[in-house]
Amino acid sequence: MWSVARRPKWIALLVLALVVAAAFAALGQWQLSRSIDSGQVVERESETVLPLSEVAEPQKPTTQRANGQLVEVSGELIEADFSVISNRVNGGETGFWVVGHLVTADSASVAVAVGWAPTEAAADAALRSLSGGPASVTGRYLAGEAPQETEFEDGERSALAPSALINEWDGFEGSAYGGYIVQDSAPGNLATIDSPTPIETVTLNWLNVFYAAEWVVFAGFAVFMWYRLVRDAWERETEEAALKTEPAGESDPRAQK
Repeated sequence: MWSVARRPKWIALLVLALVVAAAFAALGQWQLSRSIDSGQVVERESETVLPLSEVAEPQKPTTQRANGQLVEVSGELIEADFSVISNRVNGGETGFWVVGHLVTADSASVAVAVGWAPTEAAADAALRSLSGGPASVTGRYLAGEAPQETEFEDGERSALAPSALINEWDGFEGSAYGGYIVQDSAPGNLATIDSPTPIETVTLNWLNVFYAAEWVVFAGFAVFMWYRLVRDAWERETEEAALKTEPAGESDPRAQK
């Protein structure tokens, strides 16, 4: 078989198969590189305080750039719209957030997590002591969380979902931001909510990994096809040579009659 494979025709096809395999391997490498969003842990440029209007827009999803960015915004806190959110971890301890409703100068609403309390009683006491009015808020802007229907059935809320809060805000009108602000300083007896600098870590896109594996299989198949073509040619030539060397059989007597 290898004497057939060394013929110029099959050598040329082998070179072609190797070129095709190399192209498939390169495509596999490209898909694998795309599966990794970042090759190292990188701290984002999020610690420069920017106006909220430059980072996000009302009625729009929170972008990756906006999520975790320090922002500042001025407006009016609505006194009737403070609420308590349970099951929030702060410094390794589970407690409660007090959340307010800020209406900006552009009449857009944004939820503000103003502080943390270790017990529900402490959170309720802080809730009663807070007042509305003009306010300037500085803190980290984060993407809103998804509301959970079971929480409403149980009379509790542990997710900070602006899409759910707007249904409870008194006289809400206009537009609202899809994210919320974690205030960098807490009023009264509330503790400041932990809000560390966000980092981007290595993430893997498994769909691209699957595509990369497919291209590797295609590369191997290109070489395998060349091998099968050579083997088929060798088997065909072997069979033809065997037929030529086979002695002629005697005539059939019945044919002579």
